[in-house]
Amino acid sequence: MSSPHGLRRNPIRGSVCILPTRLVLTVAFLLTAKCSTVSCFSPSSSSNLFRRARLDTISHDVTQRKNKFITLDGIQSRSCPLFGVSSKKNDAGNVNGRTEKKRMRKRSLPKRAVKIYTGYFSQLWTDTSTDARKRVAKDKATATIRRVQHLVQGEEYVDLHDGETEVARKKLLDACNELLDAMHVEEQIGDKSPKDTQTNSEVAVGEKGSASDPAGKKKGRSVLFGAVMGALVACWVFSGSYLFTGIFALMTILGQLEYYRMVMNTGIYPARRITVVGAVSMFLTALFAPNLHQICLPMFGLWAMIWFLSMRRQISTISEIATTFTGMFYLGYIPSFWVRVRLIGQGSEPTRLATLAAPILEKLGRKASSLPAFLPKVVHLPITTGAVFIFWTWLCLAFSDVGGYFFGRAFGKTKLGEIAPAAGATSPNKTVEGVIGGCTVSAMLGVFGAWVQKWPYWIFTGALHGVILGLLGLIGDLTASMIKRDAGIKDFGNLIPEHGGILDRVDSFVFTAPYSWIVCAYVIPALKNFSRASVALP
Repeated sequence: MSSPHGLRRNPIRGSVCILPTRLVLTVAFLLTAKCSTVSCFSPSSSSNLFRRARLDTISHDVTQRKNKFITLDGIQSRSCPLFGVSSKKNDAGNVNGRTEKKRMRKRSLPKRAVKIYTGYFSQLWTDTSTDARKRVAKDKATATIRRVQHLVQGEEYVDLHDGETEVARKKLLDACNELLDAMHVEEQIGDKSPKDTQTNSEVAVGEKGSASDPAGKKKGRSVLFGAVMGALVACWVFSGSYLFTGIFALMTILGQLEYYRMVMNTGIYPARRITVVGAVSMFLTALFAPNLHQICLPMFGLWAMIWFLSMRRQISTISEIATTFTGMFYLGYIPSFWVRVRLIGQGSEPTRLATLAAPILEKLGRKASSLPAFLPKVVHLPITTGAVFIFWTWLCLAFSDVGGYFFGRAFGKTKLGEIAPAAGATSPNKTVEGVIGGCTVSAMLGVFGAWVQKWPYWIFTGALHGVILGLLGLIGDLTASMIKRDAGIKDFGNLIPEHGGILDRVDSFVFTAPYSWIVCAYVIPALKNFSRASVALP
């Protein structure tokens, strides 16, 4: 069937195709034969050519060889609309291209992770540098001078205009003006430089105690994000002691810098470098020399005091010393017990879910066999009793937080402040029903985890373990909230969108580390020995 302008319909495809004259075909063939690669029309360009009425225009497009053609050496098209011939080589090229893109994506993931980590580390290191300390100190001095200036000029309830104090008031006012001029401060009262505003707005909400304002509330949590993070954490727990410790140490560095940035914004200047080095050494000592782990905190505490006495130009304050020791203890020594838990029970008996996990482990083993030889062997066989214990413990802690949130939202009527005023003031939205719900969910998972790990008296021990984890996680959460409220900030950092920084995500896991080490290293083995002894008795 013919159509206008010399076009005919293809009975096979049911679409319009072009049947050019012999002259045009001959010219097109001769032109393409001279090229290094054979070219054909791309689907998008051919559809435009179909709408044209004059074949000489098509011939002109062929001779010009515009960007409407796709070569078979590059990203190949699946068919040639001019001749109606499909190319299997083109299909294979498309598949290879997609496979190559996936490989490039996988290779780029580690680079992206390193880029994110180094960028956030650089930001925190800059925000806690000496220049940042000088800037914060200058801002606080300026604010203090302006406050004095405001009082001297006259406040509603402060009268300094009588005869006896008028002379002293004028002298003090002149001194304030001279100080502000000497510091080159020209902005109005309450203004800040754009750099300071940007730095402080990343973690601050405003005045002290405003962290619970409605405008400062976080957005809704992403369920998908939580699931992805949970899967990554599970892989991390079973990745081997070296990788587990290394990633933990890197996270601790970021957490400590977040903490010290918050502290410095309040005008306190601790020994930052010593505490960061001390925290990392605690993790490494827990991995390679567990018996010397306890000595790290007093040794680095001594080092910090030597630095305060020998390197500072002025006497250090109690706040500076206290925040230094708090950073080493709260964000270094306590979390490093997770490394000691990870080392417990290498080559112990399998759990009840070992048969279900066997295919996955076998697949991972095949993958691991192809790894370079220089990687540690511990990566190939990462399963220990401590690793399984950490997995179920962290699962209880995570779902305790989730259960507390939903139970408190659905049934919460009694505020936590009614039975614990300080805790209620720290987190006004927490309720007693939410705490009970979180401990209940944690206890249920604890019972299941105890059964999987073959604990003796698993119903009782699992439930008790889950409840204690729920309470300790609550204490860690309230501790972080108390610190943030005193500093007047909403989040410790901005690493994870809508979730804050490192400390905002791990606050519930801090105080559970020593307890978990005691349970996994001493309590459970003692209960197993007692159970065997009771069975052996006639």
